Amino acid sequence: MTDQGAQQTSEEFRTEARAWLEANCPAEMRDADNSEESVCWGGRNWSFQSDAQKVWLDRMASKGWTVPTWPVEFGGGGLTREQEKILREEMASLGARVPLHGFGIGMLGPALLKFGTEAQKQLYLPPIARGEIRWCQGYSEPGAGSDLASVQTKAETVGDNYVINGQKIWTSYADKADWMFALVRTDRDAPKHRGITFLLLDMTSPGVSTRPIRLISGRSPFCETFFDDVEVPRTQIVGEENRGWDVAKYVLTHERAMISGGRTGLTGGRPLASVMEGNNDPFLRAQAVGCDIDMMAMALTLERYKDKAKAGSIGDASSMLKYYGTELNKRRFELMMAAAGADALEWNGPCGSLPTDWLRTKANSIEGGTSEIMLSVIAKRVLEMPS
Repeated sequence: MTDQGAQQTSEEFRTEARAWLEANCPAEMRDADNSEESVCWGGRNWSFQSDAQKVWLDRMASKGWTVPTWPVEFGGGGLTREQEKILREEMASLGARVPLHGFGIGMLGPALLKFGTEAQKQLYLPPIARGEIRWCQGYSEPGAGSDLASVQTKAETVGDNYVINGQKIWTSYADKADWMFALVRTDRDAPKHRGITFLLLDMTSPGVSTRPIRLISGRSPFCETFFDDVEVPRTQIVGEENRGWDVAKYVLTHERAMISGGRTGLTGGRPLASVMEGNNDPFLRAQAVGCDIDMMAMALTLERYKDKAKAGSIGDASSMLKYYGTELNKRRFELMMAAAGADALEWNGPCGSLPTDWLRTKANSIEGGTSEIMLSVIAKRVLEMPS
């Protein structure tokens, strides 16, 4: 942001943002649809759904508003937290879609800003902001899920490279990603929380292969990922060798906060009560209004914690946000299924993807840390209850 922009009042910024959005957001991108199927994920292999989607991404990226609070020199908008909130309010008022979604924005980017070298920030952050790199997260393994620090995928030093062998599982969109940020074990003799390194690797590297996992919803967003003598330059470390757990924990707080925001699904972010217009069941309508109120309260809570995060990490409170956001999202889709009645039982029927979206919410209570683990963290580290 320019010095002049830094001196703007909130109302001056709101007026400017509203005018810019009105002039630059294509009409096709004003349907408030921010479901998983409609948003742009970007990357080398991304196929734009329309010319309007590409125009919208390019315009927002050139403004720095795909990552509004990132520094300008790394492709961001340099906005303050207050200005970011105003921007999102104006986008919501216009019905503008989120121009770009992805793990590079929500998880890796913040970690690079905190732990990355200057060269890494310059190399990766601007392409992330422009939607040119799509990332996946290489954390979970068949023997290391909730006990993440037990990862066994090994990285052995050979000259200036690591040679990686092992397997990851539940790797979201690994078959579509360009790059992965992964946890690998670089010291097998160290205690399990030590000896882990946070590494960036190109998914086109020889020896990397993926296999989609078909879910009960019929979709395959998750994959198994295999590494067979994959060579990665040691310069791809983020943070320090054998201290990757520090970076991993920081990423997890952002992942859990991201999951706590839920998915908008079919409703496109509209209040649940408005989705149920025409439904004559007073009990369901009352539940919908109650859910809307809880979602507004959750949104305000997320804003409060985002403000706290600017002054420092929110730490273990992310477990609280993740747990409640997960349960709220599941509750929202349960109500939509109940309101749709028998129509909701048809696969790709009158309710479109609602049945598969509903089934997908079940994974919210597993990904990013199971609900049981979140409750344990809340009890021990937030409420400070005895073991």
